[in-house]
Amino acid sequence: MVGLFGGAFDPPHRGHVELARRAKEELGLGRLSVLVEANPGHKLVETPADVRLRLTRAAFPDDDVLLDEYARTVDTLRAHPDWQDTIFLIGADQFCDFPTWKEPDEVLRLTRLGVATRPGFPAERLEHVLAGLEQPERVLFFEIEPIPVSSRGLRATFVAGDVPSAVAEIIRREHLYGA
Repeated sequence: MVGLFGGAFDPPHRGHVELARRAKEELGLGRLSVLVEANPGHKLVETPADVRLRLTRAAFPDDDVLLDEYARTVDTLRAHPDWQDTIFLIGADQFCDFPTWKEPDEVLRLTRLGVATRPGFPAERLEHVLAGLEQPERVLFFEIEPIPVSSRGLRATFVAGDVPSAVAEIIRREHLYGA
């Protein structure tokens, strides 16, 4: 089974790595492709795509890390038929926004979703989203331990322990994120 994990990764942090690790365990992923969004359609990024790509390769040394030129998941999946019928990994918060994605039901036709939940996350929020989907059976849930770190927080105040050591080394060496 192949997993896809997309994001801006500005910068990649321990929470991203833990989500991928747990997905491999819980969903039996044999391979993971990490997709660094060149120009995310849902948020502004502060760091150039080539730098975020290097940081993400450092964070995921055992996985395929690729630059994704498409701003929307459905467009990425259409452009890469070999990635269809994979498991696309997202967090529970992102899943709650899934109905606002471009063509969410088409995304679910092309791939399954692996949604990382955490203890205490309101189940009714997840159920509400599931109820609005044409193929809710294509959504798989797995639990992760909460890691209190965010890319936004790291951009504001870099804390080396919140990122993998190889990522921290690049950030320090290149004086990124105020390091």
